[in-house]
Amino acid sequence: MILPKIRDPRFITLRRGGTLQDAHHRLLALWAADCAEHVLHLFEAVQPADPRPRQAIEQIRAWTRGEVKMMEARAAGGRAMSAARVLSGAARYAAYAAGQAAVTAHVAAHELGAAAYAIKAARAAAPKEKQQEAGRLECQWQRAQLPDEIRELVLDDQRLRNKICWFVFDC
Repeated sequence: MILPKIRDPRFITLRRGGTLQDAHHRLLALWAADCAEHVLHLFEAVQPADPRPRQAIEQIRAWTRGEVKMMEARAAGGRAMSAARVLSGAARYAAYAAGQAAVTAHVAAHELGAAAYAIKAARAAAPKEKQQEAGRLECQWQRAQLPDEIRELVLDDQRLRNKICWFVFDC
């Protein structure tokens, strides 16, 4: 479980009673897509004929442009996570990252799921003695991609949810 039991109002849109502006919701989704896409090759190396995780990333990007409805992006996320279930290791985590990115359209707090699974994918792809370093490097890369407008929000979210995200944000 990567979502907190009590939802943070900073990740709930204004129209649903939270404080998240639509522009920031889109930035969170784009950042999540970047995180997932950065490790997508780990899935595609194992399942080159399965387009579901790549399609999930494409759908969340299309959602941010207003080209698809939230339910379409969310459904694509579910399909990417289905692709993950039959796998293990880096490929599984990379597909989960894509799925989490896509469902960010529905629940903005999934942005951290995409990042956390991408870090787990990077760790799993590395030799055992280099896994922690690979995770730190992935985490640092992700942080470098954060837009200024959401930087503090995401970093605080990482601090608050690090424990339920397998401590992957200790970078």
